[in-house]
Amino acid sequence: MADLRRFELFAGLLRARFPAARRVFDVAGGQGRLNEALTRLGCEVVTFDRRHKHLPVTFAERDFTLDEPCACDLVVGLHADGATRVIVEYAARHRVPFAVVPCCSDNSMPYRPWMRHLAELCADRMTEGGAIASISSTAGSGYLANIAKWMPLVTSDGFAAAKTWCEEHPDEIATGYAPSKEAIIVWTLYSAMGFSKRNIRVNCISPGPTDTPMMPAFEDFAGKAMIDAFTGGAGRRSTPEEQAYPLIFLNSPAASYVSGENFVTDGGTLGALMTGQLDLSFTAEDNDLA
Repeated sequence: MADLRRFELFAGLLRARFPAARRVFDVAGGQGRLNEALTRLGCEVVTFDRRHKHLPVTFAERDFTLDEPCACDLVVGLHADGATRVIVEYAARHRVPFAVVPCCSDNSMPYRPWMRHLAELCADRMTEGGAIASISSTAGSGYLANIAKWMPLVTSDGFAAAKTWCEEHPDEIATGYAPSKEAIIVWTLYSAMGFSKRNIRVNCISPGPTDTPMMPAFEDFAGKAMIDAFTGGAGRRSTPEEQAYPLIFLNSPAASYVSGENFVTDGGTLGALMTGQLDLSFTAEDNDLA
């Protein structure tokens, strides 16, 4: 079951970041749980979604479009599947702030090309001094050996070209997760210099095992023993909050001279591996796959 704390946490972040925003459009907001959380914090919220069953909140049972009259101070989307682009473009058209937590995939595309497309789409509408922080993973730690492989994707000319590259290189993106995380890191390293011309910083974090609602799926795929082996640095898994704080730091003025950085947030596991203090050797039995 998904962690319902995400609605309260996102609502709290929105109120702290946009204290003057009282009227909020919640786009592709599902049942309206974010609406509930923001309403409790004093906001007037309208949720847009085609869902027929929803909570007793102010709800517009329809798609959100660019033609919606602007009666808001802020446009938001929490896992707004398929609606990320319209949120960004609506905010740009009406000159209101926006905040989006995108899904891992959107428009039926792998995460890597869509994440880059979203960043570039937002950057054209960001003010100077803005920042972009994305989430990679220590599963992408092989990026150092694969920079040459990912550079054609990273330097491709726009979303359509990136999509074509993925379609033409199925072996390179096979398994999906680790390749996408490598590509995110390489794109972060490469894109920072270009974005700096607009005074926009670009960074990413690479977490180790984190107790999120996705974790059972990782355990089913790789085995609990393998997942726990990658907690060797700190001796425990991370909490979601312990990954959120580095993201907040990277996008804050405290990191104003930090860009092009892959911030490893794995409790010291990678450092222990690199210095020979930790050895991760697995058998099929260790991996719960025997």
